[in-house]
Amino acid sequence: MKIKKIPLLAQIIAAIILGVVCGMMFPEWLSRIFATINGIFSNLLSFIIPLLILGLIAPGIADVGKNAGRLLAATAAVAYLFTLFSGFFTFFVCEQIYPSLIGGESLNAIEESANTIAPYFTIEMPPLFGVMSALIAAFLLGVGMTAIKGTALRSAMDDFKSIIVMSIEKIIVPFLPIYIFGIFLSMTQSGQIAGIFAVFVKIIVVIFAITVIILLIQYSIAGAVSKKNPLKMLRTMMVAYFTALGTQSSAATIPVTLAQTKKNGVREDIADFVIPLCATIHLSGSTLKIVACALAIMMLGNMQYDAMTMAGFICMLGITMVAAPGVPGGAIMASLGILETMLGFDQTALGLMIALYIAMDSFGTATNVTGDCAVAAIIETLDKKTSDKGCQ
Repeated sequence: MKIKKIPLLAQIIAAIILGVVCGMMFPEWLSRIFATINGIFSNLLSFIIPLLILGLIAPGIADVGKNAGRLLAATAAVAYLFTLFSGFFTFFVCEQIYPSLIGGESLNAIEESANTIAPYFTIEMPPLFGVMSALIAAFLLGVGMTAIKGTALRSAMDDFKSIIVMSIEKIIVPFLPIYIFGIFLSMTQSGQIAGIFAVFVKIIVVIFAITVIILLIQYSIAGAVSKKNPLKMLRTMMVAYFTALGTQSSAATIPVTLAQTKKNGVREDIADFVIPLCATIHLSGSTLKIVACALAIMMLGNMQYDAMTMAGFICMLGITMVAAPGVPGGAIMASLGILETMLGFDQTALGLMIALYIAMDSFGTATNVTGDCAVAAIIETLDKKTSDKGCQ
């Protein structure tokens, strides 16, 4: 009998619990072993992040660009606007709510709490190039591959993407629970863990409430544009929502999302085009989670930020996560680079982001796929209006 693989979420939860328990019992010499492992893994993560950005984003842009057309442009525009709205709405709401929720739990120095245990040794792994260089190269190559007819570069980039995906699946993701364990082990021994847990619970409640509001707004817009009952449309999509909660994958939920979208009266040809595309480019749920978690961690660590910095981060986030849903933990993995360069996250803050994000992974995915129908309904109406004008 084959033993069913333990889901990543369950592994992360177990790692957090074990990190807290072991942090109360482990002697210093044993804790230093895990501090050493975490140091090596952090350096490996820093090394692979630019490669990950290049390997995922360039082919993702090329995939979208090869289907260039009026319908694609409209779908991408609506999906991106929804994603941006989700990010900005989350930022403004959390900025108002968080000070009263987590202000008293502020951790004066997250990095200090994580570095109280010294590793036995470190292995330096300098990245081949910087994160911004990777982003620029990814955009340049992605757009370039859509403009030329050659296949050699595209084939090479597809192979490179396969290597990156394999590295994430076989190296990064399997070691994440150990990495999270080490972070919470260190924080428990430094006495900061009680504040972190209290904040985590509050953040999860806030994010769930925001996902509900975002979906209501999206379907209100879709209902107003398509002249359909938004609550009835949203109720029909609940099947896709709960399916996504279980699968934790936009791609795996496509058949259900597609079927429910058609039940909402969206034309078959529009649904068949928009739903699979939105599984890649519509990331409202993922964006709101990353923005909410990032803002919470910055407030916890007393990190400086301003509205313009967050605006640039949100705009870039919607682009860097293209094609991320096809990779385990893809959204948060694709965002690590800009979290580091644009918001100044260190390795400890990135580790907390990963743990907090994965703890709510299914809610973000469910919000993404449920909102896809709203995009499809809007695109159907726009396409009909354009066709009617063309016939006149």
